[in-house]
Amino acid sequence: MNIKLHQIILIFFLIVSNLLPCALTAQEVYDNNTRTRILFILDCSQSMAGRWEEDKKIDIARRFLSRTVDSLSTFDNVEMALRVYGHQSVVPPQDCNDTRLEVPFGADNAYRIKRKMLSLSPKGTTPIANSLAASINDFSKCDECRNVIILITDGIEACDGDPCAVAVELQKQGIILKPFIIGIGLAPEYQETFRCLGNVYNANTEERFEEVLDIVITHAVTETSLQVNLIDGFGFPSETDVPMSFYNLKTGKLKYNFVHTMNQRGMPDTLKIDPLLDYRIIVHTTPPVSLDNLQLAPGKHNIVAIDAPQGILRINQERGNQYKDLKFIVRERGKIQTLCRQKVNDNKKYITGKYDVEIPTIPVTVINDVEIKPGELTTVTLPQPGVITVLVDNPGICELFLDKNGELEWIYTLDTSEESIPLVLLPGSYCLIYRARYAKGTHYTIEKKFRIESGKSSSLRIF
Repeated sequence: MNIKLHQIILIFFLIVSNLLPCALTAQEVYDNNTRTRILFILDCSQSMAGRWEEDKKIDIARRFLSRTVDSLSTFDNVEMALRVYGHQSVVPPQDCNDTRLEVPFGADNAYRIKRKMLSLSPKGTTPIANSLAASINDFSKCDECRNVIILITDGIEACDGDPCAVAVELQKQGIILKPFIIGIGLAPEYQETFRCLGNVYNANTEERFEEVLDIVITHAVTETSLQVNLIDGFGFPSETDVPMSFYNLKTGKLKYNFVHTMNQRGMPDTLKIDPLLDYRIIVHTTPPVSLDNLQLAPGKHNIVAIDAPQGILRINQERGNQYKDLKFIVRERGKIQTLCRQKVNDNKKYITGKYDVEIPTIPVTVINDVEIKPGELTTVTLPQPGVITVLVDNPGICELFLDKNGELEWIYTLDTSEESIPLVLLPGSYCLIYRARYAKGTHYTIEKKFRIESGKSSSLRIF
């Protein structure tokens, strides 16, 4: 395929990927066993009694939050709870412990949440960090739950706590997903202080507050689509059929496993995954490649590209099948660690680059700097070995050497517990040095020299 044709295919792929993301086949990740638990943390500090637009901030917040709670009550497997701060103690003095879970999680508790909000009266301070820390006890242990916090506030931390540190720790422990922060008329300089907490949305108007609340809820209870393009050595998303592991970037825990698949349109299949996590992706090519920080745009079709150019390595035997069950070792160039054990005459894909190959023939065959090129088959051919059967009358010490023009190089120890020892050897000159185990003199040493030729069989008796 020439370069111009490659370019045409790439242009067509990009057009279809952007125009038809919803038409791609997808595998659902969520199932009916997954519960989403949403904890609303509502600011009821003194400043929430102030006017905003046509009404008080607290009245606008509870009016739209009531509608949201009603809407969420229609979702299967969604539970809600309400924590409030700044509503118990009047300032001054400042009470930084003024936070309380007013409505715990439970089925069909929308009415209780709405009723509680009607009785709230803004009084106190803004202990955001303490409220987040206290939420640890609001979520009971549940392995099949997604825990989401939605913080609604008009101000920043007023106590000595560090909301960012608390939020990060909660995510690291896997207690909550990335929080949502909805600001009610926050000053621009205050918005940045919440960036470290999670997803920040600032409502500048009453109408915008309703829109933001709808956006946040949509993100919290729906999935997001992701397309992973594995890029070949020519810049095209053609690599596929490899496992991929998605790890929660905050906790390091494994979240999903997939086998990368091309769908019926010949394009990378679409995944449905939780948008409230940041991920590290490991693509299990040989060696693996990774994407260390994936942040999804919720509610959108996300496309991410990972370079994974591969070529194929094959070790052949010139003739015959003496090596049909032999496995050789592949290492990254210059490294000691074994990367893969591959069977002779099998094809295996590797990331493009140079590798060192060790084949346990007798003697061992070592080939350094074997180059794997993108989209190509790299073949290494072994010469056909010969076979010699060593016949031993008495057990003893028997070592095999390669004879390199009179210079002996040890290569193998024979097990003389058997009388007949078949050896598959590469062509060359060899020397056997033997002494019966119970012989009591050095002069009983026996030396046998022989030559191996490709495809030929012979025998050698030692007595």
